[in-house]
Amino acid sequence: MATIATAQVTAGDDRRFFFVFSAAMAVTNVVGFGTQFALGRSSFSAPPLVHLHALVFSGWVGFFVLQAWLVADGRVGRHRRLGWLGAGWAALMVIVGITATVMMVRAGHAPFFFVPGYFLVMNALGVMTFAGLLWWAIALRRRTQWHRRLVMCAMTAIMGPAFGRIFPAPLVIPWASWCIFACMMLFPIIGMIHDRRRHHRVHPAWWSGVTMLIGMQVTMDVVAVTPLGAALYAAATRGSPGAAVPPFAYPPFPGPATPAT
Repeated sequence: MATIATAQVTAGDDRRFFFVFSAAMAVTNVVGFGTQFALGRSSFSAPPLVHLHALVFSGWVGFFVLQAWLVADGRVGRHRRLGWLGAGWAALMVIVGITATVMMVRAGHAPFFFVPGYFLVMNALGVMTFAGLLWWAIALRRRTQWHRRLVMCAMTAIMGPAFGRIFPAPLVIPWASWCIFACMMLFPIIGMIHDRRRHHRVHPAWWSGVTMLIGMQVTMDVVAVTPLGAALYAAATRGSPGAAVPPFAYPPFPGPATPAT
C-alpha cells in the first residue's frame, strides 16, 4: 500500500510539474512576441498570411497549455479525445509555417541577424522537427512518461522565435542561432533535472528528444551552407525580389525610419 501511495504522489507531482512547465513555455512566447508589439516592431498592418501564422501558432500555444491543464486536473479522458486535434493542428502548422517563411524570403525580409538562406532552412526544419516529435508522442500516447516528455521536446523545437525576440541576437552575430538554441534547451534541461531529483534518473524520452533537437540544429548549419541550401533558396525565391538577395550574406542593419513627407 505504501508503494502504491508513493507512486500516486509521484504521478500527481509530475502532472503538476508538466502543467507549470507548459505554462512557462507559454509565458515565454507571450513575453517574446508581446514585447515586440509593445515596442512597435509588430503591427496589424502585416499581410494576411502573417496574421494566419500568428493565429495558428498562438492557438497552438493555448491548446498546448489546455492539454497540460486537463491532465493536471485529472481530466485525462478529455485530454485524449482532444489529442487527435493536436495531430492535425501540427500538420497545419507545418504548412503555414513554411509558407510564411517562404513569403518572407521572397520579399527579402529575413531578419538581419540571420543570412536569408539559413533563415529559410532554420524555420522549415524547426517546424518539421516539432511535428515529428509531436506525432511520435501521439504514437506513444499509451506510454505516458514517454508521451509527455516528447510533447515538451516538440514544443521546444518551436521556441526559437520567442527567444529570438527576447535574446539580443544582433549582439552575437554570427552565433545568434546557437545562442537562441541554448536558451531553448533550458526547457528540456530543466525537465531532466526534475527527473533526476524526483525519479533519481533521467527518462530516456528526454535523451531521445534532445538528440533530435541537437540533430535539428546541426542539420540547419550543414544544409544552409551547402549547394542543397542554395538550391532550396533559389527555388523558394525564383521570380521574386528575394532572388536578388544574396542567400549567404547578412542583410544590412535596419537604419532609422525615414520621416514621412
